[in-house]
Amino acid sequence: MTTGDDRTQAQAQAPPQAQARAPAGRGRRARPDAGRAVAGRLSWGLADQAASSASNFLVGMYVARSLGTAAFGVFTLAWVTYGLVLGISRGLATDPLVVRFSGAPDAAWREATARVTGTALCVGAALGAACVAAGLGAGLHDAGGRVGTAFVCLGVVLPGLLLQDAWRFAFFAAGAGRKAFVNDVVWGLACVPALVLAARAGSVAGFVLAWGGSAAVAAAYGCLQTGILPRPAGARAWLRAHRDLGYRYLVENAGVSGASQLRTYGLGAIVGVGAVGVVRGAELLLGPFLAVLMGLSLVTVPEAARVLRQAPHRLAGFCFRLGAGQAAAALLWGAALLLVPDRLGEHVLGMVWYPAAELIVPATFGVAGAGLGAGAAAGLRALAAARRSLRCQMFASACYVGGGLGGAAAAGAVGSAWGVAAATVSGSAVWWLHLRSALRERGRTPIPEVRTP
Repeated sequence: MTTGDDRTQAQAQAPPQAQARAPAGRGRRARPDAGRAVAGRLSWGLADQAASSASNFLVGMYVARSLGTAAFGVFTLAWVTYGLVLGISRGLATDPLVVRFSGAPDAAWREATARVTGTALCVGAALGAACVAAGLGAGLHDAGGRVGTAFVCLGVVLPGLLLQDAWRFAFFAAGAGRKAFVNDVVWGLACVPALVLAARAGSVAGFVLAWGGSAAVAAAYGCLQTGILPRPAGARAWLRAHRDLGYRYLVENAGVSGASQLRTYGLGAIVGVGAVGVVRGAELLLGPFLAVLMGLSLVTVPEAARVLRQAPHRLAGFCFRLGAGQAAAALLWGAALLLVPDRLGEHVLGMVWYPAAELIVPATFGVAGAGLGAGAAAGLRALAAARRSLRCQMFASACYVGGGLGGAAAAGAVGSAWGVAAATVSGSAVWWLHLRSALRERGRTPIPEVRTP
């Protein structure tokens, strides 16, 4: 384990060994109870992500079927830009919350959540204004006004999108995955009438507003669920108190989202905006499995942190089982997609199905590589080895951009997909090497004295 800033506060507050041991005669009963608790938290993570991904898939399907490949590519540009902003918000706000306040006392969690949600709103307002300015600067009459108008609309809905996401992570930090699931169900229900109206309008901007506006409804419901109002005035104090993790996670998350954005924009410049829609179509085909992957990611860091506090010697095995299981599941899902008949695929994605189906194999290998690396990433986050995770992510992001754009230049959308697959497998190997080194360092580094938050 690394020293200084990279040592998690949660680990610093680990109970003494004498307190961690179960009383005599209770070990056999305590272990199944703990296992059921972990399974329950993981189940709610999967259920929540299923609800979230169902909403996202519904939006993507509507755009693909209603507006065609080119307009779907424009919508995807706004989508990946949201992903970049989301990474910034998570790095500054919710990632430190999950590492340091998972399983914290209720009073401490409520205080932290008020500041975290306020931070998310501030990030959304600031970067939303930047999106509006960028959309106006790009012009509202390019490509029929679609690109510029889509970015203006994205800027308007960003605060609600980021606040809704912050509630999800706050709930999982508290071990209340059921509330996160309910919140995402509310988003999905609000999305249905909004999409109907957007389909009548027949514009990319309408779909962006429908998607983001329904998220704002769920964000407001989060306030009712918790009885907590976001505290934007506490954003500065939150950033100052957790700058040792927050700014590194910010750069790390920006690397992830930025790499995706650079690959998307570069693909559009090299091959054309239609290729962007094709790649997004392939991602939608992998959507159900990606829902599993992202659902697990909501709870794997809190669970890894609990394993570290309760049984540190089991952390490596936990991370390996997590990563290997996700990679195997991705391969199985990709194999199932190869059996889908063209008639069914066309019913789901329209004419986007045919070019997207050509990317199933490389996209599957790419997701499998990412799933394998996610196990090691959860371990590094639990150890709060922010320096190491940052180096891993920067390497993986560079490979992702280089592979994606190099492949696009060589063989279009298919080449880009294969380049990304090679990049994710290479990045996964680096994640695991760093986790092994971090675990060795932790064995040589004494645990510091308990300090108050």
